[in-house]
Amino acid sequence: MATMGFRLTTAMAVVVVAGTMVAGWHRSGPSGGVAAAAVLPSHGHQATGRTAAHNLPSPNRSATRGSAAAQSLALSASARRACPAAAAACVDLSDHLTWLQSGGRITYGPVRMEPGPPGSRHATPRGTFHVQWKAGPGYISTEYHEPMPYAVFFAAGGIAFHGGSLTKPSHGCVHLTIGNAQYYHDHLPIGAEVVVS
Repeated sequence: MATMGFRLTTAMAVVVVAGTMVAGWHRSGPSGGVAAAAVLPSHGHQATGRTAAHNLPSPNRSATRGSAAAQSLALSASARRACPAAAAACVDLSDHLTWLQSGGRITYGPVRMEPGPPGSRHATPRGTFHVQWKAGPGYISTEYHEPMPYAVFFAAGGIAFHGGSLTKPSHGCVHLTIGNAQYYHDHLPIGAEVVVS
């Protein structure tokens, strides 16, 4: 009798696996977006509802980040010329890009950013500046009462690199994704030169 139960369990497992493969099972689940749960008896215990596909290793975060970085954004020749080798951080307002560099060699980026709207009182200022101070992940603007995570202040008036929307203009700051803002925060020392052009 135990042998027959084992055969039945094995047959059910084959049917479930075959069915999920036919349904288009991928690493993230079936193509419909809802994970199927197979409940199979196993030596008198009920299975957890996970199939082998759920036990695959999750993507490596650094590999994912590297993949995004591999989709490199192109800098215009004029943007490269506008940023001197002495600058540690560069901002290209026309193409909404920013990058870090050392001795003129790009070390991070370019990455997308969102500045203040040009021609308005909130336009991001152009020029050569230096990092004045940095705030942590929980910093809130004293003027606008909005979060400025990982703010790196470099110009008068509270202008900083910080985590923010890449679709909504800033109040003059340089919005970055949270991950990029943290990287800038961790890699731009006080006094580092910032060139905005």
